[in-house]
Amino acid sequence: MITDGSTTVQEKLQQLQTLFARMESALIAYSGGIDSTLVAKVAHDVLGNQALAVTANSPSLLPEDFEEAQIQAAEMGMAHRVVTTHEMDNLNYTTNPVNRCYFCKSELYDTLKPLAEQWGYPYVVDGVNADDLQDYRPGIQAAKERGTRSPLAEVGITKLEVREISKFLGLPWWNKPAQPCLSSRFPYGEEITVEKLRRVGQAERYLRQLGWSTLRVRSQGDTARIELPAADIQTFTQQTDLPRLVSAFKAYGFIYITLDLEGFVSGKLNQELALASSTSP
Repeated sequence: MITDGSTTVQEKLQQLQTLFARMESALIAYSGGIDSTLVAKVAHDVLGNQALAVTANSPSLLPEDFEEAQIQAAEMGMAHRVVTTHEMDNLNYTTNPVNRCYFCKSELYDTLKPLAEQWGYPYVVDGVNADDLQDYRPGIQAAKERGTRSPLAEVGITKLEVREISKFLGLPWWNKPAQPCLSSRFPYGEEITVEKLRRVGQAERYLRQLGWSTLRVRSQGDTARIELPAADIQTFTQQTDLPRLVSAFKAYGFIYITLDLEGFVSGKLNQELALASSTSP
């Protein structure tokens, strides 16, 4: 519950509701993540059937995440549609440059914007929050260029506040771990293929079935690097049947399986960009 002292968060929720009331109807780019789900929930509460959630399905989305998005939309009672995007057909995306996300979001909103116009929705909105604006997110620029609005960022709602508001509204997934697309598991410059996405997805699914929820499997060449919260590393090594895990990962196509001793760090790839920037002349 939001405490009585958290009036600022409650005021931001009211501002978010007012923002959607002024829109009158909106199409929500809905991945099923905590941010876009909150946007979809508030839009639906305010606009009813004049809010439409649209999920883009592609190889970079885990099948489980796609299924969860559908389940969550049904639980919220939202109108929900699915489209297919084809970023994997674009070499600007699959060659994995540092602005890869720009081309992914370009494909997404080049798909959604015409559909919104065709279906009579004057606004396309996304789940970008205020904290996202402080990180390296080239996809945000692609969205802006296509007229997409970011209600959470416009109101100034941070990631923590997204969780607080979601809990206040009774969303059972308020504490759901962030789950960026599978392409984020590869170092910039390494080609992304459907097969590589598949094996990363299989590896992360294996670990989740063991009970680990906050994790990444970073893929670099033939190496899988497992990231777990630093506090969980010792328990993981003690409780996990490591030979069995290695065998499973090798069956997925990896040759080397490692554990990152630094632990899980969200956005770790962007640390490389910061390091390169600090050491450049």
